[in-house]
Amino acid sequence: MLHTSTEVAATNCAVRASVPPARAATNTTNPTAAPITNRWLRLLKHRRLDERDAKRVLDAAALQRIEARVAASEVLHGGEIRVCVEAGLPLSYLRRNATARERAVAMFGKLRVWDTEHNNGVLIYLLLAEQAIEIVADRGLARHVDAAAWQHIAATMSAAFKAGQFEAGLSQAINAVDAVLAKHFALAPGEANPNELPNAPYLR
Repeated sequence: MLHTSTEVAATNCAVRASVPPARAATNTTNPTAAPITNRWLRLLKHRRLDERDAKRVLDAAALQRIEARVAASEVLHGGEIRVCVEAGLPLSYLRRNATARERAVAMFGKLRVWDTEHNNGVLIYLLLAEQAIEIVADRGLARHVDAAAWQHIAATMSAAFKAGQFEAGLSQAINAVDAVLAKHFALAPGEANPNELPNAPYLR
């Protein structure tokens, strides 16, 4: 079902669980110095990472396994799962100090996760520069699942990422989202998932 970008932001449930970034040194003599320093450090952290860094933590074999896990999950339900991994935020986001959540909602639209017959697509978004985790679910699923359930899934991923286990964290998230979709959008006997979205993770 087609939504405008405004409708996507208004009708979808987004949950964020982030590993807190290291704090920058503060300047007690100038209260405005710390926020400025933090923003510059954040910009540098994001700009020094690119797609090559994403491919180092998730190599070709890992991406194939994640793709296969998404495909296997969709045999059991009528929902759609999309995985998106970005090394860092685009410069335009950093200039306005945008959050990972804003970017995840934007990618939800860009990757057309909203474009499913039953409005039950789910985006699992990972921002490597901040180890920030976002789950964005379309309204067909969001009406069945409260924020606490999404928070639990995101927290499970967060624990794995703290240990540097990125593939394991994403797999755990896929399994958890799979269980939610199977509960609320189970396929009838003989019914097949039309596979409306690509199964391969999107890396940037």
